[in-house]
Amino acid sequence: MIRTSPSVALVLATAIVCSARQDGSLAELMARADHASGGQQADLCLEVSGRALDLVIDSFKQGKIDQARNSLGEVVTYADKGHAAAIHSGKKIKHTEIKIRQMAARLRDLKGDVSVDDQPGVQAAIDKLEVFRTELLKSMFGAKSHD
Repeated sequence: MIRTSPSVALVLATAIVCSARQDGSLAELMARADHASGGQQADLCLEVSGRALDLVIDSFKQGKIDQARNSLGEVVTYADKGHAAAIHSGKKIKHTEIKIRQMAARLRDLKGDVSVDDQPGVQAAIDKLEVFRTELLKSMFGAKSHD
């Protein structure tokens, strides 16, 4: 009979709890992002968008195309919420622009790895992220009115 020490059992139990918590954490983070405001909402939305992007990449690699497409929609939705929150609050604008630029670059890298049928969807997401970036840049460097 194999004997396990209590510390090994504790480590295994902790790992199981953490992996179960990781699955629910994206939904929890989405709820927190939806109820936050200002710069905090921008940060949380970008975190959701980044995690959704990780899911997109993993799903395409594993051949789970429907899941990848759904997660791609979440990437765009939460990037939009994050950019709108940053512009509205006037906080975290530069950080938001940088994160969205990085996400767009990751999507451009992914586009070459997906099937021809999925490339237009990925390109549409890239285009939307670039629109968000342009709006953020305009809010940072646009002409100021001197009324």
